[in-house]
Amino acid sequence: MSAPGRLIGVGTGPGDPDLMTVKAVKALASADVMAYFAKAGRRGNGRGIVDGIVRDDIIELPLYYPVTTEIEKHEDGYISQITDFYEESAVRVAEHLDAGRTVAVLSEGDPLFYGSYMHLHVRLAHRYPTEVIPGVTAMSGCWSQAGVPIVQGDDVLSVLPGTMPEQELVRRLNDTEAAVIMKVGRNLPKIRRALAETGRINQAVYVERGTMANTQMIPLAHKQDDAAPYFSIVLVPGWKDKP
Repeated sequence: MSAPGRLIGVGTGPGDPDLMTVKAVKALASADVMAYFAKAGRRGNGRGIVDGIVRDDIIELPLYYPVTTEIEKHEDGYISQITDFYEESAVRVAEHLDAGRTVAVLSEGDPLFYGSYMHLHVRLAHRYPTEVIPGVTAMSGCWSQAGVPIVQGDDVLSVLPGTMPEQELVRRLNDTEAAVIMKVGRNLPKIRRALAETGRINQAVYVERGTMANTQMIPLAHKQDDAAPYFSIVLVPGWKDKP
């Protein structure tokens, strides 16, 4: 029997291919299989980032989500479908690992920071040789693009999913110097209200598709509508003693 293959979680960074690490590019150059998550019918942002980098002869293994935002995440239907999906995805990846192939799994941003890769990692890392290659996070890409100093000195930074209940957002915004609000999308109206209630909306910066070719950014108070894609972030800087 052949030796088992190697699993590699590859952080592709926030969107700009030039922000991929040298180590990530080398991993893709040597991998036998490239797996990536995507919505059914789409290629996915992670796959798009590596266009022009990945070899033509690499085996591609797309893993299509059965559901994304169609069902609320706390509903039984969502939980059962997504759990089965991750189990099946791990089996598909394991088939290549058992055949002795190296499998690189793409993950936007960093693989272990809100990344789908981690669902494979917890199912497979104890069974196969595994490496995780960190990536530039979406929030880092966004505050760098916007030129927003986010924290300094003793500032506390909180990373908040916009999916949390409104009053919980308010509580946490009141209890931190700086915040990055992720998973914005259709939660933008709720996020606006929470920022207004805490008196912080005038400091907030909205960044859409950070570092990507079609990126946009604007002070949130100046944004006239509530339309926001999944890949959007709200930055609330904490550093008050700016020169």
